Amino acid sequence: MLYSIFSLLLDVIAGLIGGACLLRWYMQWRRVPFANPIGQFVMAVSNWLVLPLRRLIPIRLGWDIASLLAAYLIEVAQYVLLWLVAGMPGSAVLSLPVLAIFGLLRMAVSGLTGLLIVYAVLSWFQPGGSPMAHTLDRLCQPLLEPIRRYLPLVGGVDLSPLVLLVLLQIAAMVLGSVQYGVLH
Repeated sequence: MLYSIFSLLLDVIAGLIGGACLLRWYMQWRRVPFANPIGQFVMAVSNWLVLPLRRLIPIRLGWDIASLLAAYLIEVAQYVLLWLVAGMPGSAVLSLPVLAIFGLLRMAVSGLTGLLIVYAVLSWFQPGGSPMAHTLDRLCQPLLEPIRRYLPLVGGVDLSPLVLLVLLQIAAMVLGSVQYGVLH
């Protein structure tokens, strides 16, 4: 039971910090300004890790590799701590970098799912063009636009967020299956 509690707490902490690093990367890539509540939160949570890495790996051609590396290092640290606490055999340490890659991909899928849910809810109860709604719109539109090209409005309702949520859930299931195949 203590291991489960430790694992949950570690997952929440790694998800928060690693997710902020991934969101930082995505916001940089999409050129979304950080002068909004989401951007300020991302910077506050991730600066301590990303800024030192950025001294070693500066942004090149719009790619913030330091933020991606920070998210990966958080995942590696999470799996190393779980490995130490669980008392797994020494040979299991070799699979930790691979587990961290799958963890990073799962985190990306979960993060996009969360963004889409908040985006959809705000689209129903639009708070008058708040900075958060505008930022979410800039983050979600590139993902929804390809779906909207093929899926018309149904009775005036945009179902593209629902379709993308289903696709993300399918991606999560495929990712879990691939992970199982790779590690077993």
